[in-house]
Amino acid sequence: MFREWFAAYVFLLLVRHYTDAMSSERHHEAINNRPIIGILAQEVVDDVMKPFGKTYIPDSYVKYIESGGSRVVPIRLTLTATEYEKIFRSINGLLLIGGSTDLETSDFARVSKIFYHLAVKANDGGDYFPIWGTCLGMQLLTVLVAGENLLSPTPAENIPLPLNLTPDVHSCRMFKGFPSEVMTALSREPLTGNFHKFGITNETFAGNEKLHTFYTVLSTNVAENGATFISTMEAKNYPFYGVQWHPEVNRFQWAPDVQFPHSPYAVRVSSLLAEFYIDEGRRSFHSYDTPDEEASSLIYNYQPVYAGNLTRYEQIYFF
Repeated sequence: MFREWFAAYVFLLLVRHYTDAMSSERHHEAINNRPIIGILAQEVVDDVMKPFGKTYIPDSYVKYIESGGSRVVPIRLTLTATEYEKIFRSINGLLLIGGSTDLETSDFARVSKIFYHLAVKANDGGDYFPIWGTCLGMQLLTVLVAGENLLSPTPAENIPLPLNLTPDVHSCRMFKGFPSEVMTALSREPLTGNFHKFGITNETFAGNEKLHTFYTVLSTNVAENGATFISTMEAKNYPFYGVQWHPEVNRFQWAPDVQFPHSPYAVRVSSLLAEFYIDEGRRSFHSYDTPDEEASSLIYNYQPVYAGNLTRYEQIYFF
């Protein structure tokens, strides 16, 4: 009888210990389940888009972020430094979109630099804040670290490619949760849409101390001119990520004359990356001061314009 009672007592102690440990772990790994990602607008340079506004954000980026479980705040290029600091304290991550603008003199570059320095300072102080750069956005992340534009011609226009993965991909954060069959497909099938004329070559990256000490290369690709360029990277000590390709197009752009990857694995890669980045945003606890301020800042307050008859984008937000 005593033996049965003692066994039951020990069992209850173990259950309590396990429950307390799980509760402590959940508390330690607290997450923000209402993340908001800021998307920085970019200057309009195409003549066909100029009648609609001076700056823009393609809707495919908005849908991409929303598909990962986040809301979106558009960030204009005409605000003050104080206003950008307030936005930074209110959002949980930043997306730098692809496009075509100067990486050193444009307002897009100027405002990105403000957020970049705020993010570095915050992360150094234990305040988690991720940044993602796609295509031009990734190129800008190299300029912000190197302090100069180191791009070279690496043309890959309208070309879907598999990734040449580096050994560091096995210990990276970006692809950590990817199933093995998806990683195999990513390295063998043309799942990544490329739409760029310039990039960072392997030689440039390896020869620049600021770049190779700050970023880890996760994949490379070969351009049409034979140059090998960096196609995927992540910062070693910061939650900063860059892809020279466009994961958002796999699910949210459909122009029939463009080679957007739409295979099941291409769609899965896009979905997994969106989920990964929003999970990074969930580790940030920045927030707006009031619910009304938050609501008035969201992308829902704006209407996208149909642009499928003029551009590769189906819809675009103009500001």
